[in-house]
Amino acid sequence: MEKSNLKFTILALVLIAIVCIALTPVTLQNDTFYTIKIGEHIANYGVDMQDPFSWHENLPYTYPHWLYDLITYFVYTLFGFTGIYISTCILSVILGWSIYLVNTKIAKNQFFSFFITIGVMYVIRGYITARAQLVTFILFILTIFLIEKFLETKKKRYAVGLIIIPILIANLHVAVFPFYFVLYLPYIAEYLIAILAETILYKKVKIFLLKDKIKALEKSQRNNEKLEKLQQKLKDLEEKVDKIKIKRTKELQNPYKIKLVKNKNVKWLILIMIICLFTGLLTPLGDTPYTYLYKTMQGNTTQNINEHLPMTLSSDVDALCAIILFLAVLTFTKAKIRLCDLFMIGGLAYLMLDSRRQITMFAIIGSVILGKLLMEMVRIYSKDLDKNAVKVLTNKIGIILLTLVGLGLSYYFAKDKFNDTYIDETAYPVAACDYILENIDLGTARFYNEYNYGSYMLFRGIPVFIDSRADLYSPEFNGQADDIFMDFIETSSIGKFYEDIFEKYDITHVITYDNSKMNMIITKTHDPHYKELYKDDYFVIYERVSQ
Repeated sequence: MEKSNLKFTILALVLIAIVCIALTPVTLQNDTFYTIKIGEHIANYGVDMQDPFSWHENLPYTYPHWLYDLITYFVYTLFGFTGIYISTCILSVILGWSIYLVNTKIAKNQFFSFFITIGVMYVIRGYITARAQLVTFILFILTIFLIEKFLETKKKRYAVGLIIIPILIANLHVAVFPFYFVLYLPYIAEYLIAILAETILYKKVKIFLLKDKIKALEKSQRNNEKLEKLQQKLKDLEEKVDKIKIKRTKELQNPYKIKLVKNKNVKWLILIMIICLFTGLLTPLGDTPYTYLYKTMQGNTTQNINEHLPMTLSSDVDALCAIILFLAVLTFTKAKIRLCDLFMIGGLAYLMLDSRRQITMFAIIGSVILGKLLMEMVRIYSKDLDKNAVKVLTNKIGIILLTLVGLGLSYYFAKDKFNDTYIDETAYPVAACDYILENIDLGTARFYNEYNYGSYMLFRGIPVFIDSRADLYSPEFNGQADDIFMDFIETSSIGKFYEDIFEKYDITHVITYDNSKMNMIITKTHDPHYKELYKDDYFVIYERVSQ
């Protein structure tokens, strides 16, 4: 590596780390609370496939990220919330470094890779949290690297890496296990289309039939004149096929926009994918890696959780800009895209539009494809742009300017977080839980609570009606006749009268946001069924009394 390249890599990694830390939120997200508590339960009782935190009886639980939960609990035990925050910063930095290094290795550029990485981390900033998905982001970008390097070199170490990754995913974040195999499909599709492109099927059939007739005549040793005609016809047809092959080969070598590559190593990649299909068995969760996503799609949870809803491009500027950038490079430059990359970015765009959370995969995996396109454009218009840019940015003035830009962006991203705390008391009922633990008998209480802070309540040891483990409360997973999740949705939106739901579940106490629709109705109507026990600026607790 040239001195300037090494210097730029070091500078880029340092600045990427600073930006990633600046983007990492201090305040914990609701899933983190149940992650810690489940990790504690696993440490004490193992993966028992039964929920211990809701007051609903006999709810089976799949523990979809049991290993991540366990690790998070140990981090919390040793270092508290500070340890959770620092570990999230570390994972964020590793993700940023992975995106940068994979881009530099595959797209063969440093300049674009640096700015692409900063852009990607900014786009996915809302998903940089202490959740299992942050680990799988890293594993997915590494999967793309291993696939690309295996196809390039066919070295066994890349195949071994590809087999290890789904084992980790099946234990760290089982919900995305099927997505791992989606990453193989564009390469396989390109290979199959390349085979079809080489095949002049109708002429090959004719050749086969002619050869069959010639063999029959040769065996009979009759009608030599007809035999000679058939042999000449076969020769002419084979020459015609060869000419068509040559013409197609030239067309494939210089396509207009889409490059079609036939990589023979894809056959071995298919074998690796088949082996990886069985890695889902290497988990204490049984068949969950194969059934979890299917069950999730069957239920109503994805239609009622914000991050699973379809994306509206007009309201998501980041995604709109990314799509426009891809289209601009493909439309207004001479850059060409590989068919597998076109399949990949098209598939990821579809998934993103279908579920807004998939903007993470579109940005992370799409960064590699964008890097290749930009480098292809550079080779056409200015071969030494990357090299010259690196040299400029590694002289004294360049280093100062790039450092100032990196630090300036980091300050901009972090400035609103300086006074943040680990627990946002406007979002989580900290003081209200203190009151509950001091004044209410949890052995007999059956609380109705809301989805967004149920995880904090169970973290405090208070049995809940619902929390952000949506799958636990849907009949597709728990086998119950009652759809607890939908009962909550309809109650919180006043789609059903709350008193009917409370009667159904024999609710004894209610904790709700002070500005919730339910509380406004109870307050305005002076509902005699509810005795106010506690109230602060954000939450209110009622005891439900019989009349």
